[in-house]
This record gives sequence, structure tokens and C-alpha cells, in this order.
Amino acid sequence: MNITGHTVETLVDPFGLLSGDRYEFFIDVEVEEDDELYTDKGIGIRVLFVVDEGGARISNYHLYEGGTDKVLDFELEEDEELLVFNYCKENIDS
Repeated sequence: MNITGHTVETLVDPFGLLSGDRYEFFIDVEVEEDDELYTDKGIGIRVLFVVDEGGARISNYHLYEGGTDKVLDFELEEDEELLVFNYCKENIDS
């Protein structure tokens, strides 16, 4: 899996109920053709990333098919999730 780009938006808690900061990442990824995640339309990962007094973490994520935004029923492997976590952490302010 290779991350090729992203968009990120800071989420606002209008009622002030949630602690910390929340970010929504839409990450573009490339996967090899022989990977079970491969689709000719491309793959994206939507990540809800939280930074609060407990530190940074991925709160939730899902994979989706490019172009259709169809949610795919797959989970990232542990090393892929770590790659996504580090990518989000490094790109919070971009």
C-alpha cells in the first residue's frame, strides 16, 4: 500500500462536548493489482483522527472505492494501520 495524497478537514464540535481536536482525512492509496483491496477505480481511506489529552489516535476509519464512494468491508493490517496513523499525525496541519 502506498499513500499518494490526502485532503484533511478540522471538525468542529459546536456544543463543546468532545475534548481535543478532531480531523477527517480522506487518504488516496495505491495497491498492487494482486492485493485483495485492488479495484481499477482506486481505493481511499476515510479516517477520523483525534488528538486529545490522551495523545493522538485513529478513532475510526473505513476503506472506500474511488469514484463510487462505496464502503468496502476490509480492515487494514496492523502495519498498514500504523502507516496511516503516522501519515495522519505528520499531516495534521497541512
